[in-house]
Amino acid sequence: MILENLKPIHPKRAIDIVLLAVAIFYVVGCSATKPAPKPGEIAQAQKSEGSTKGLTKAPVGQSSMEQYQQGANVGTPPGSPLKDIYFDFDRYDLREEARATLKSNAEWLKQNSSATVRIEGHCDERGTAEYNLALGAKRAQAAKDYLTTLGIAEQRLSTISYGQELPVCTEHNENCCQKNRHDRFVTKAVPTS
Repeated sequence: MILENLKPIHPKRAIDIVLLAVAIFYVVGCSATKPAPKPGEIAQAQKSEGSTKGLTKAPVGQSSMEQYQQGANVGTPPGSPLKDIYFDFDRYDLREEARATLKSNAEWLKQNSSATVRIEGHCDERGTAEYNLALGAKRAQAAKDYLTTLGIAEQRLSTISYGQELPVCTEHNENCCQKNRHDRFVTKAVPTS
């Protein structure tokens, strides 16, 4: 009954409404200030990273969570042999340049057969925390799956999603959002002899 009383919307008006909704989503999504994770969230992320008993720290780098807790930049160190890959907005499929980077990362892993790697999935600040955690997990898994097709043993690779919680860049623009949509590769630990 209610639907019978609705008048049709002119197509031009419908396009204007959609464009306005997209503009509002972009402005609200990129302009929100992100609060720091609560201590419980940090502890939960640390638990999900697993135990490192009997392992030594790798020489390459620290996890994003460790860097964040120390107040350092959470980006990949410039000298790291493993390079980040980047994603399009709201996507987890691998770009062509991401595949090329993963091939290079796989070559390093083949030459360093005792190294294990944690793949960290990250997102920009748009979307809910829950959605971005799921998206970050899909991004990390996509990289892991591709590395296994390149001959890297699955047991050498682990994944974790930080969603939008640990941004590399905190400016509110598309360039910054692009930097935050990435997978980071951290040499996790090398077994002691």
